[in-house]
Amino acid sequence: MKLKFYIYTFFAFLLTVIILSFPSACLSFSLNGLNLWFQRMIPTLFPFMVLSGIMIRMNLTSSFVKVLKPLMGRIFQLSDPCIYGIVIGFLCGFPMGAHVTAQLYTQKQINKKEASLLLAFCNNIGPVYFLSFVLPTLKLTETVPYLFAMYGLPFFYGIFLRYTIYRQSITLKPKTPVFSSPASLLSALDESIFSSLYSIAKLGGYMVFFNLLFILPVLFLRLLPLSIGLSDILTGSVGCLLEITGGIGMLKSKAPLWVLCVLPFGGLSCIVQTYSMIKDTDLSITEYVMHKMILTAITVFYYLLSTGVSFLP
Repeated sequence: MKLKFYIYTFFAFLLTVIILSFPSACLSFSLNGLNLWFQRMIPTLFPFMVLSGIMIRMNLTSSFVKVLKPLMGRIFQLSDPCIYGIVIGFLCGFPMGAHVTAQLYTQKQINKKEASLLLAFCNNIGPVYFLSFVLPTLKLTETVPYLFAMYGLPFFYGIFLRYTIYRQSITLKPKTPVFSSPASLLSALDESIFSSLYSIAKLGGYMVFFNLLFILPVLFLRLLPLSIGLSDILTGSVGCLLEITGGIGMLKSKAPLWVLCVLPFGGLSCIVQTYSMIKDTDLSITEYVMHKMILTAITVFYYLLSTGVSFLP
């Protein structure tokens, strides 16, 4: 415990000194994180958070998945709320997968094993973000192989988990569902807006903080005898591990395979944001990180086998 205390104290002191010594650069990185949150996170996530919260609080998830139930139910052999979590997680993207999973679990519509399964493969980069920002920034025109890597691999990984690790622990035997009493529309709307504002504000704070940390690799690489081009690539690469959107913005099309392989992991900012979504439950962030690392390894293997994209220009 003392070692952790000294490490945290040293890091806080170091970051404070850096902010005071390089205020302009730190302000620039922080503003970048704030702009990304305001321009991308709020418009794409907040409406889905509110709508999803309303549906969960009014117990409308079964009606929502009725169309997909014949197919998804046969594939996963899971309850309607679980199918809802899978659909929302894949359609709306990170961190909605974790947000919805935590809500379903808190509302007692799914149990802990089901929530752990959903969290393992349903919390990924959103398709709108991937198609409208990632691929154009990387200047990649063929969408199918990249869409399969981003969503097909997690989907099949989820099927693998369902029929291996969770085969015995999750069953569809008849049981009395434990639902919370459905809220009225106005009550569900009010609670969902308040909860979503709180969640989206936390996400913004994490994005600003982790974009601020970009100053650390920038200062470190200044000490090394590197060319400006290589220094920018290394800074952006480390940036992707800190906060994926800011890192992609710095790298652009300079190292596409690196970006594509880091996307399933999401970076430290995504990990911490996921923790903020599930911290009021007993779901394991360690288990989540483990599954993300496995998916990242599978993705690396996929790209090395199937594409000609290079790590460096």
